[in-house]
Amino acid sequence: MATQTLRERLTGGAPLVAVSFGDDDPAGHAARARALGVDLAELRIDWHRSAEPADVLAAIAPFRAAGLPTLATIRSKAEGGYWSGDDAARLRLFAAVLPAVDAVDVELSSDQVLPGVVAAARAADRPVIVSYHDFDRTPGAAELRAKVEAARAAGADAVKISTMAQGAGDLRVLAGLLVEYDRMIVIGMGAEGAGSRVFFPLLGSRITYSAIGGRPAPGQLPFEETKRLLTTFSPEYAASAEAMTA
Repeated sequence: MATQTLRERLTGGAPLVAVSFGDDDPAGHAARARALGVDLAELRIDWHRSAEPADVLAAIAPFRAAGLPTLATIRSKAEGGYWSGDDAARLRLFAAVLPAVDAVDVELSSDQVLPGVVAAARAADRPVIVSYHDFDRTPGAAELRAKVEAARAAGADAVKISTMAQGAGDLRVLAGLLVEYDRMIVIGMGAEGAGSRVFFPLLGSRITYSAIGGRPAPGQLPFEETKRLLTTFSPEYAASAEAMTA
C-alpha cells in the first residue's frame, strides 16, 4: 500500500508522533529521528539562531534528506514561542520555507500573519494547522468551540487546541472536541494532562508531541515512551510503526 501523505494522515488513519527540533545539529537529529521511527519532525524555526531564509532552509534540508515528514512552526511569543521579529518578517519566512516542508502551523491569534500563511500554503499545496494555546487554563467548551470554528473559517486543514489541564473536568472538555470535530489535534498540558498525549490519539487526535532531549513542553513524554504506549494501546498505530520500519 502506498505511503499516506501528511495531508492524508491529518484526515484519518494512525496518529502521528511528532518531535520538535531547532537548528542545533540538524543532520544528527534527523538521522536519530529516522532511526527511532519519528513520524513527524516539527521544525521550530523560532528556536533557530538565524532567521535568514538561506540558513533556515539549510537546517531543514537534513530532515527532508532523511525522508522525515516536516511541519514548520514559527511560534509567536504570545503563545509560548521565541519569535522576536515582526509580522512582515515572519510572513516572508513562512513563504520561503513552505515549498521545503510538508505542512505549517500558525496561531489563530496571529491575525496579521494567518491570512498570508494560508494563501501561501494554498499556492504551495501544503496543509495548514491553525493552533490555539492557553498555558494557564482550559477554557470552557463553548469558548473552545468558537476557537475551532474560527480556525476552520480562516482556512485550517486541521486545528490544534493545547491548553493547561487542571483536572479530569478539563480533560473531559478537551475530549469533547475530539468527539464533536474531525481533523483535530488536542492536548492537555501539564502533569494533569500527560495522559492526553497517549489517549487522545485513540479518540482521533491526529498528532501527539513528544521529546528527544531538547525543550519538552509541560507534561510532554519522551518519544520512546510515547511510542511504546501508543503501540500498546493502538493496534492501528502499532501496524503503522511496524510498516515504517519494515
